[in-house]
Amino acid sequence: MKDREIDDILARAAKAPHDVDPALLDRVTESIGASLTPVRPLPAAWLLTTAFVLMCGSVAVVTASFLGLHGLENLGSLERAAIFSVLAILMVLMAAICASQMIPGSRWRTFPVVLPALGSVALLAVFGVLFHDYGTENFVAQGIVCLRAGLFTAIPAAVASWLLLRRGFVTGAASAGLIAGSLAGIAGITMLELHCANFELFHVMLWHTAVLPISGAAGALLATALRRFIRFS
Repeated sequence: MKDREIDDILARAAKAPHDVDPALLDRVTESIGASLTPVRPLPAAWLLTTAFVLMCGSVAVVTASFLGLHGLENLGSLERAAIFSVLAILMVLMAAICASQMIPGSRWRTFPVVLPALGSVALLAVFGVLFHDYGTENFVAQGIVCLRAGLFTAIPAAVASWLLLRRGFVTGAASAGLIAGSLAGIAGITMLELHCANFELFHVMLWHTAVLPISGAAGALLATALRRFIRFS
């Protein structure tokens, strides 16, 4: 048999009618239709971003108010403006990335890996410029207290962020956990800057800034470990 004959046979087979039992089509349509339910649309991205910011900002302010606003009271006007401007920018950016994690196909979904690192560098830079006390008195003892307080503050912020994330369609557990943990870390650092009156350079650069990478890494690891047991979407 020649190639042309084979082509003719295949062409005739393609043109031949393939009737499908109408009853079968009806059963398929009914089975698909029964499983379809209305989907509630997500709020606008700016509303989601605002919700993340309000949740994490509220956790930071309430916790600092409970512990005492000693840091805010002892900071100068320049230090207040610089530090809290950077923290506000980072919080808004991370909240926007969190909102993007809820939307499949968002162009910002690959950005979470970069933002926490950039945030840490920005905080180190602003602390390095503003603080010039190079003392290290009770460096470890006071540092652990601040680190622990910042991480404890990050926990409720992370839980609130994750509960909101689950209302969307999160497909990347690790990236979503990383950015949610990092956002919670910013809440923890904000609380420390409001509360802590220790302005030694190495104290704020190490123990305060460390809350961000630790929270981000913990969020990514926890989300990855529990992705089989937690409904992400």
